Amino acid sequence: MKLFYIQNHDFQYNLIIEHGQGGLIVVVREEWQVLGTEARKLHVREWGSSNRQSKGLVVIVHGQGEHSGRYEGVAEQMTASGLTVVSYDLQGHGRSEGKRGHLNAMSAAVDDALRVIEEACDRHPDRPVFLYGHSMGGNIAFNTALSRKPEIHGLILTSPWLRLAFKPPRVKEWAGRVLAKIAPAMPVSSGLKPEDLFRPSELDIPPIQSDPLCHTTITPRAFLEVEKAGEWALRNASELHVPLLLLHGDADRVTSYEASKQLAESLGNKCDWFSKPGGLHELHNDKDGKVTVGYIVDWILGKL
Repeated sequence: MKLFYIQNHDFQYNLIIEHGQGGLIVVVREEWQVLGTEARKLHVREWGSSNRQSKGLVVIVHGQGEHSGRYEGVAEQMTASGLTVVSYDLQGHGRSEGKRGHLNAMSAAVDDALRVIEEACDRHPDRPVFLYGHSMGGNIAFNTALSRKPEIHGLILTSPWLRLAFKPPRVKEWAGRVLAKIAPAMPVSSGLKPEDLFRPSELDIPPIQSDPLCHTTITPRAFLEVEKAGEWALRNASELHVPLLLLHGDADRVTSYEASKQLAESLGNKCDWFSKPGGLHELHNDKDGKVTVGYIVDWILGKL
């Protein structure tokens, strides 16, 4: 399969996917902005085929410190299967407005996710929608589904930040809570190590240090909001109104594999649980990433 882009104008590109069996899929990637909470602009990307009818919509919520452009490979694979993909940069991330790494309230992040879902549905009416969240985006997507119950056909969570894979020292936790009160938006290092995200593979994904739109900053308020929302989601998981596909690698050193396993067990047959032996945090970028994304695509198509 060969891939190449042709730029049409400032915010629109054609992606040509040439299959070995012949035949072309022409994918249009478009970018625009919508107004999120606190009147901040959110940068949105969409990948869709111009010569195929879309089977469904996938709205992706990315993780802490990254941006929606890092899901281009995921989007290309999904679009080749007839899906339209919409993703956006969270506030304080990528090309969206807001203080880097800051989240004032989980409710604001949920409102932004709903705004993008609404925008995607307006652009592509009468298409089944799937919400897909990774890491911190998994927390946001899960809270969106639980608290607002949007009209989606399914939820996909990969390595969701429900809890961390490690327990911070008590002194650090105490300091974080104090800072959240007196300096809630003070930037601190997340301590994220690139080698904990994924292993080098045939996907040839560049490390986050070489991406100027990525950062390793988080604020005390953001950290506590995500932690609190993760525990709330675990306690209220039984309220989930749609099928869930949950994926986590058992070697994840960033977010808790055990918390995801606990969630899967609590939901029973409402959840399809995919445990990846040896998988690191970014399963879509890790070794066999295309196989993992293919599994997600097959699950989505099976729900249509």
